[in-house]
Amino acid sequence: MRPTADMCNHAMVWTCALAMIATTSRAQPATETPAAPPASSPGSPSRTEATAPAAEREGAEKRIEDTAPTSTTPIPAAGATSASSAAELSKKLSNPIANLISIPFQFNYDEGFGPNDAGRWLLNFQPVIPISLGERWNLILRTIVPVISLESPAPTIDGETGIGDILQSFFFSPKEGKIIWGIGPAINYPTATDHTLGAQQWGLGPTGVVLRQRHGWTYGILANHIWGFPDDDESEINQTFLQPFLSYTFHTATSITLNSESTYEWNASEWTVPLNLTVGQVVHLGKLPVQFFVGGRWYAESPDDGPEWGVRFGFTLLLPK
Repeated sequence: MRPTADMCNHAMVWTCALAMIATTSRAQPATETPAAPPASSPGSPSRTEATAPAAEREGAEKRIEDTAPTSTTPIPAAGATSASSAAELSKKLSNPIANLISIPFQFNYDEGFGPNDAGRWLLNFQPVIPISLGERWNLILRTIVPVISLESPAPTIDGETGIGDILQSFFFSPKEGKIIWGIGPAINYPTATDHTLGAQQWGLGPTGVVLRQRHGWTYGILANHIWGFPDDDESEINQTFLQPFLSYTFHTATSITLNSESTYEWNASEWTVPLNLTVGQVVHLGKLPVQFFVGGRWYAESPDDGPEWGVRFGFTLLLPK
């Protein structure tokens, strides 16, 4: 049979097709490597999320879980850490010789002085500054600067406002130990601006403190004795001070304190025994921790012309190291 024109055209088409298939097969590599997907726009799913098979996605997630770091220690929330820090500061404030710079401003009002039952305002500015003495010891400086405003206690005695005698105590205290203690000298400076506000004479004597802190409780006693060195025939200071204290600090940085700031005047054989109950709360003003406190006072014993009751309030600036 003679080939027709149509048969020739079909043969040419098939020949070209076979040639193209052979050329394509020679150009393809043995192993297919998929091209990198185009960068995803924000919010569009990636290949792993949208196009990868379910088995592949599960395997990838499993590998991520296996290589992720683990920790058995829970990470506290920021609020919990702040509360814990405030509670620790509140506990340190219950310790008179804590390794913490504190600046209390303690306001006191007492009533019942003299025949006029006069009132007395007393601001005690009493910074506490620890100084490190090597690896084992601290020196704690406690200074009390009294600013006093006394109403007229008797018809023949005028009221007076000024500064009383400054008392400074030096406690040498070990840095470690279950029992916290410190001993050293105490000095009375004759800084009173009037004889009704202080003894106006130098004084010197020993001071000491011992306490224990556990399970939120703080209990102990601070004491000193001062002998005076008058410049004239005035009676010298001969005074013992005893301050037993008991305090409990809650996890909320709230503290409740019961103490007595008892004084015995040896020359007059007289006790002054106030019982103080105060509540304190540590808060943060910005980054500065501050304790605010308030309380009442009742005098279990006092001289005939001494006070009968009083109140206390104030704040303490804390400067943690």
